[in-house]
Amino acid sequence: MSRNATTSALPSSPLSPLSRSNTLLLLACGAALLASGCQKQQAAEKKLPVMITTQTVALADYAPRTSLTGVIAARTLNNLSFRVGGRVAERLVDVGQHVDQGAVLARIDPQEQESDLRSAQADLDAAQAQLTQAAATYQRQKTLLSQGFTTRRDFDSADQTLKVAQGSVDAAQSALANAKENLSYTELKAGAAGVITARQVEAGQVVQAAQTVFTIAEDGDRDAVFNVHETLVARTPSGPAVTITLLSDPQIRAVGKVREISPAVDPASGSIRVKVGIPDTPAAMPLGAAVIGSASAKPVKAVLLPWQALTSNAGKPAVWIVDPSSKAVMTVPVEVLAFDSGVVVVDKGLEAGQSVVTAGGQLLGPGQAIEVSGVKQ
Repeated sequence: MSRNATTSALPSSPLSPLSRSNTLLLLACGAALLASGCQKQQAAEKKLPVMITTQTVALADYAPRTSLTGVIAARTLNNLSFRVGGRVAERLVDVGQHVDQGAVLARIDPQEQESDLRSAQADLDAAQAQLTQAAATYQRQKTLLSQGFTTRRDFDSADQTLKVAQGSVDAAQSALANAKENLSYTELKAGAAGVITARQVEAGQVVQAAQTVFTIAEDGDRDAVFNVHETLVARTPSGPAVTITLLSDPQIRAVGKVREISPAVDPASGSIRVKVGIPDTPAAMPLGAAVIGSASAKPVKAVLLPWQALTSNAGKPAVWIVDPSSKAVMTVPVEVLAFDSGVVVVDKGLEAGQSVVTAGGQLLGPGQAIEVSGVKQ
């Protein structure tokens, strides 16, 4: 028999002590991994409840408060102009200056008006001289007619001449009065006390009659002017009370009411100009001062929820609600009307009496076990 055959016929040797220890170690690790997997599977099957807070859905009146920035403006602006044309001789006031009623603002060269006045005075003197002569002739013809030394035709002619002379005097007097008035128009005076807000002429400039020279903001109650988007105008009730606050000093406040709403939309800004009348305007609110106006819109029925209640479902706003029978949670799509300070205003999607999750919603999933820790009515 060969050597190789002899070797294969020999019985196999038993495992060494080191090999046996490795085998037992492998079996123990496998048993541990199997047990760990079973525990994880049992923990997955039995989810721990999530602590949440809910709020009972109830409709409430929601009236958003809108604040806009505006400026203080004069209620009455007057464009002042000369009634006669001429060259401006002097300008006595400037923009920003306060003037009293009747104060002279500017003068034009009165040379032409003074010449017209002298001419009118000369015409009046000539007419009065003719009237004096016609009156004397009339009295003489009247005396001669009573004595029978003149004819009736001569008397009627004297009477007619007297009446024409009287009419000439009246016309000359009117012309003189107009000339004096035109001379007074060479001085531009303030019709009311106020502040000069604009000027369009300088000394030496030739102006035409009725050409605007100054713009004056009359003293009295002021307006707060705002540029408001047309949607806000539509949602705001008519005649709302508007709180006016000085931007540089919030302690200075006043309450006004909408006095005027522009009927047309400004094509440049897409807004509507709204004027709010401020009775007894505080002295600390001068012309041009920046102010903040706040007013409440028309109240609407809506659900007010804390912003933590809002989640997303397929990219759309949604909230978690609790089924009262099964205590299960599910998402419900909602329509958000507005986002306010700390709250979400829900317009559609919820019904009164439903329980909405307001805290803990970020840990929820469909079918998640929950435990309610508090309910807000």
